[in-house]
Amino acid sequence: MANDRWWRGAVIYQIYPRSFMDSDGNGVGDLPGIVDKLDYIASLGVDAIWISPFFKSPMADFGYDIADYRDVDPLFGNLDDFDRLLAKAHGLGIKVMIDQVLSHCSVEHEWFKESRENRDNPKADWYVWADAKPDGSPPNNWMSLFGGVAWRWEPRRGQYYLHNFLSSQPDLNFHNPAVQQATLDNVEYWLKKGVDGLRLDAINFCFHDRQLRDNPPKPVDKRVGRGFSPDNPYAFQYHYYNNTQPENLVFLEKLRALLDRYPQAASLGEISSEDSLATMGEYVNDKRLHMGYSFELLTDDFTAAYIRTTAQALEAKMADGWPCWAISNHDVQRAVTRWGGAEATDALAKQLIALVCSLRGSVCLYQGEELGLGEADVPYEALQDPYGKTFWPNFKGRDGCRTPMPWTSGANAGFTSGQPWLPVADTHRALAVEVQERDPASTLNSARAFLRWRKTMPALQWGDIRFLDTPEPILAFVRSFDGRRLLAVFNLSAEAVEWPVPADMRARSIGGHGLVEGSLDGDLLRLPARGVFYAEIQ
Repeated sequence: MANDRWWRGAVIYQIYPRSFMDSDGNGVGDLPGIVDKLDYIASLGVDAIWISPFFKSPMADFGYDIADYRDVDPLFGNLDDFDRLLAKAHGLGIKVMIDQVLSHCSVEHEWFKESRENRDNPKADWYVWADAKPDGSPPNNWMSLFGGVAWRWEPRRGQYYLHNFLSSQPDLNFHNPAVQQATLDNVEYWLKKGVDGLRLDAINFCFHDRQLRDNPPKPVDKRVGRGFSPDNPYAFQYHYYNNTQPENLVFLEKLRALLDRYPQAASLGEISSEDSLATMGEYVNDKRLHMGYSFELLTDDFTAAYIRTTAQALEAKMADGWPCWAISNHDVQRAVTRWGGAEATDALAKQLIALVCSLRGSVCLYQGEELGLGEADVPYEALQDPYGKTFWPNFKGRDGCRTPMPWTSGANAGFTSGQPWLPVADTHRALAVEVQERDPASTLNSARAFLRWRKTMPALQWGDIRFLDTPEPILAFVRSFDGRRLLAVFNLSAEAVEWPVPADMRARSIGGHGLVEGSLDGDLLRLPARGVFYAEIQ
């Protein structure tokens, strides 16, 4: 694979910097902490890291509310620290991707401070401002993802501004060409520094409907979504007008034209729309985004049928694009708990890494996934996430997947010498890196072995995919590349199962992946609980 297409089939390790490693004892992870642990990351065998926002921010949404796109928040270090991180990562052969939050910023950003003052300043049209209705109510019925109405009154202008997320995260007006250019200039600042890619947060939220039309109501039985729960008022309407507008496609082409001037730089768009798979099909191709990332496997459904139909639907809708899969991130309950419950086993944790890394596409592994970390139970009094505080107790927020990375079994799990910003989960200490390093059969060492083995399998990195019709709980597919075919079969249950391999497949087992393995007796495949089977089809 050409070096400027390094991202195809890449395994990207997501770092949530607040919770990765604290170097100065203030209880919050930072860039020097990441630098200290880059050798560990390299030992995993991943191709790249994606670092969640570390830019200057009041931290209302923990960095996703940016006050200065070109500077590091002092909480995380400084620009010299980032340069050191970049240099060391590159020295270890690791690409560096950074989060870019383009659709909205912080109320503390200088652009917004100027824009809110009056209606005729140079930045007056840089945000989405609208007059009240005659009765003083907001301009339309749009709702915020984080709860409540998506409009906030600004007395200085006598107008409302739009915020699709927190009220302290005003949406930029991308219908203004000056906003687009300023955004592209901010992106290029980091490309010039040498970053290898951008993870684009909420990329389909850049544009809004110019006419500010009301979103239509959604029937009760359709109130499901990705990243929000049915009792969130956001789920009560179809989001046809507050995001995913056609003008966004033109902007993505401008962004891609910029990226094409930096040939090794890749883009990964986070997409959450009414039909995320269809939107990914539109957004991801040779003229727009390199890769698309959705919430479609960040769900509660862990059936073989769901995984198969989701991947098949994406294949059908994104014929020219390249997907990127994730089963955990900083916004959802960790997959081991979500799909395995409180009694999840190491075998499940190991299998999940193999499964997501065997689908067609690139992969995002979230920090701690290689340790088999489950969701931490964070009590309300320790909660930090404003989203969780709003919807408690029905939705406990995102803190349970954001607790500190456990490096040792000792005090604060070796994450900090101070008071951690979120409590360390007791259940995580037993899964600490230090503990698992000593156990050849640990989830950590299994993940390393599997990722090492995957690099010897071109079909798993770059091949096409064809799913087989299998009964629950069996998921099976064929990856094909350069004339070779690889069969991959997964038993998604905690019970042993059998499956007759199709007679026209002369399958020869391939070992070396280090997982609980099935055995072939003639055409009958026997899979132990959470077992896998890889075979070359002759």
